[in-house]
Amino acid sequence: MAPLIVLLVVTGSTRLAGWLGLTDWLDSWPHAARLGLAAMFLLTASAHFLQPRRNALIAMLPPRLPAPAALVTLTGVLETAGAVGLLIPFFAPAAALCLAVLMVVMFPANVHAARSGQGIKTMPLPLRTVVQIVFIGTCVLAAF
Repeated sequence: MAPLIVLLVVTGSTRLAGWLGLTDWLDSWPHAARLGLAAMFLLTASAHFLQPRRNALIAMLPPRLPAPAALVTLTGVLETAGAVGLLIPFFAPAAALCLAVLMVVMFPANVHAARSGQGIKTMPLPLRTVVQIVFIGTCVLAAF
């Protein structure tokens, strides 16, 4: 739930700053969404490297996948790179679309975790699915 809160608070507050005229660049939902997503992905990426969340993420992976610890590290690096890319205007559209694809690719781990009772258990799968759709939709918004 914390990633969703970060996304909503940062996106909303930066969009409000744009609406108030503090900066013209933030007077745009896609630009505000980029900042919200960057904050959210930096938060989620930290879990890929810091205990005890790292072990919980490793446990979430379906057993048929090889080298789960390496995959968790890789996805953490990709989330961090995507967050940085969102902050660089030239790369932001591509970073947003790549992060949307990454979220689709990683979703089976959420399904496995919900069914097996392993890993990070923040919300039931139907609600997690809705939240994931919000994240992906925000990535698509940030790409424009």
